[in-house]
Amino acid sequence: MAKSQWSFETATNLSAALTARKVSAVELAKDAIARIERHDAKINAICVRDFERGLEAAREADAALARGEQKALLGIPLTVKESYNVAGLPTTWGIPQQKNFVPGEDALSITRVKDAGGVILGKTNVPLGLGDWQSYNDIYGVTNNPWDLGRTPGGSSGGSSAALAAGYGPLSLGSDIGGSLRVPAFHCGVYAHKPTYALAPSRGHVPPPFPPLPFDRDLAVIGPMARCAADLSLLLDVIAGPDPLEAGKAYRLELPAPRHTTLKDFRVVVIDTDPVMPTDTVVRGSIDRLAANLDRAGVKVARRSELLPDFAASTGLYMRMLMSFLAASYPPDVYSSAQAAAHAIPPGDTSLGAERLRGIAMSHRDWLMADGARARLRAQWRELFRQYDAVICPIMPTPAYKHDHSPEQESRQIHIDGKAYVYPDQLSWPGIATLPGLPSTAIPTGFSPDGLPVGVQIVGPWLEDRTTIKLGELIEREFGGFKPPPMFDD
Repeated sequence: MAKSQWSFETATNLSAALTARKVSAVELAKDAIARIERHDAKINAICVRDFERGLEAAREADAALARGEQKALLGIPLTVKESYNVAGLPTTWGIPQQKNFVPGEDALSITRVKDAGGVILGKTNVPLGLGDWQSYNDIYGVTNNPWDLGRTPGGSSGGSSAALAAGYGPLSLGSDIGGSLRVPAFHCGVYAHKPTYALAPSRGHVPPPFPPLPFDRDLAVIGPMARCAADLSLLLDVIAGPDPLEAGKAYRLELPAPRHTTLKDFRVVVIDTDPVMPTDTVVRGSIDRLAANLDRAGVKVARRSELLPDFAASTGLYMRMLMSFLAASYPPDVYSSAQAAAHAIPPGDTSLGAERLRGIAMSHRDWLMADGARARLRAQWRELFRQYDAVICPIMPTPAYKHDHSPEQESRQIHIDGKAYVYPDQLSWPGIATLPGLPSTAIPTGFSPDGLPVGVQIVGPWLEDRTTIKLGELIEREFGGFKPPPMFDD
């Protein structure tokens, strides 16, 4: 069966086609479902199918379109990360003990998507506890990269990035604390946006069996994924805004417009590597080509700036604060063992692994001191963004690597230009935006010599999410963007 003309279209274009009656919502849903049924045995991106309810939502969307209704996502098929509560579907976070947990109500973001007319076809696979850049678990198995089935699609929103690359609808919802939106976008050649911290409320995106209370988990965000930059804004606008149970009683969201609307007006700092976490030849080369292209297009490009916060210091701080947060959910015996290991670290050991262990053992006093350091870091970023509009930098040090499911992540290795590095040290580049809570848009920029996607993240000022997305959109328009994986472009 050949692909339809709609299989890899953007949500923006599909919305226009639906309004013009060139296609129906049911046809779009059936096309995406057919692709899932045809290809997903190889990819395993969709871990929970919801086709019957999806088709019913599509029929309702067609009826609404016939009445002349206009909604942001009306009739658009999409997927959502398994970690979102969807009433009637399991939410497990890949945790075997929670395989039968079924929430009774939708997450707030899911409600907003449905209210906007979105047609949800299923949930996408994740790693155990959302804690890996590979997407596999004992409940649903392994998700493969559509560009090379032997490699990771990224994580923890790896099912979502694989679904987008394979043509299972133009949009997906993911989440991010250690690059979980941006890393899978990078590895699968699609787009993602890590919003400013707390911009999109996370009620109902919570580990089972915890209740869906209004609660912003430190560092963590939810956000959109797509096959073009403009579609990120489409979905972000639907899910963003204060939770009506709390801040929404008094506040409403009004994001500022992008700083510029033409490429040549932007001022950017472009970083391609750092000794803390070097990037390989392929990633550096891709970023250097982008910098040269931007310069030729009239963008003010700086390759360094004294205003940029110290990467080593901020990365160490991020490792400590991230692990302090994650360790709160460790079983008591694991936590005690990690504490003992942390107390045995020599004071002069400043390796990132040592910083992660120190984070596990942080006291509340230590955390408050770290939070103060984060406030100073945010002030440094504000100063930088007085002179520049964005920082363009790596997401990960290498293109997608082969599956490695060895149980101890601290013992895994990645290889950068032939040299071995500790697997979790890759947190460094996602952390550049996560720690200060800044918006970051992941965009594809091309391919490695062996055909694997590569890309960059565009980090911008606090609550200026439209600026990073707009810059991504302009780069896409000027230099090209998503291309379907050859083996699934049918």
